[in-house]
Amino acid sequence: MTARLRHICRHPIKAHGREELASVLLSPGACLPWDRHWAVAHEGARLDGGWAPCQNFTRGAKAPGLMAITAALDETTACVRLSHPDLPPLAFRPDDPAETARFLDWVAPLMPEGRARPARIVSAGRGMTDSAFPSVSILSLSSLTDLSVRMGRSLSIHRWRGNLWVEGWEPWAEFDLIGREIRVGPTLLRVEERITRCRATMADPGTGVVDADTLGALETHYGHRDFGIYATVLEGGPLTIGDEVRS
Repeated sequence: MTARLRHICRHPIKAHGREELASVLLSPGACLPWDRHWAVAHEGARLDGGWAPCQNFTRGAKAPGLMAITAALDETTACVRLSHPDLPPLAFRPDDPAETARFLDWVAPLMPEGRARPARIVSAGRGMTDSAFPSVSILSLSSLTDLSVRMGRSLSIHRWRGNLWVEGWEPWAEFDLIGREIRVGPTLLRVEERITRCRATMADPGTGVVDADTLGALETHYGHRDFGIYATVLEGGPLTIGDEVRS
C-alpha cells in the first residue's frame, strides 16, 4: 500500500484549539506555518522572550478541558476563533494586548482549581512546540488503529496534537525512520526523534473529559510512552492531502 498524507493539522495557540487544513506550505528549518505560533503563559512562567519548555504554559496535561477547544485562524488578520462545547465562541487577536483579557476570562472556566492561572499570551518567532528545535510532528494512522484495537476503543487523531498524519505505514514503522530522510509530496524531512506523550492524550477531544488511559496502554502493550515522531524540514514546498509519502 502506498503511504499517503491523510490529515494536516495545526494548533495556532499551543494547547488551545486545533484545526484541520487541506494544504500547507512548509519552509526549511521551520515549523508548520502558524502552528503553536502563540502560547498561554501561566502566572508562574519564567520566560526570556524565546522558545521555552512546556511547563511554562497552560496545557491539556494539567487542564484537560482545553483539549475540547477547536480553532479557526484567519491568517490575513491574525484573528483566531475558538470554540468549546461548554462555552460561547470567542474571536480575538492574540497579538493585541487589549484583547487578552477577553481570552483569559473565556478560558478561566476550563482551568482546574489549584493550578497556575493563565496570565498572558506570548510568541517566540517560531512555533512553541514541545521540541527545543523547530519541528513538524508526523504520526501514523495504522499505529493509532493498532493502539485503538488493544484498548478496545476508537481513539481520535486529535488526542495527539499532531501535524501530519500518514496512512499506509506498517504499525509503529515510523520509529524505524529515526535519523533517516523522508519525502512528503515535494518536501524533504529528516526524522529526529520519538515523541514521548503526556496526560493530555488521556482526555476526549470532543468533551475535554479524561476517559482513556493512553499512557498506561502504551506502557503495557509496547513498553514506552511514545507516539509519533518529530522531524525537521530540509526542503520546503506545498503539501496537500493525498500526497505520497516516501521513506
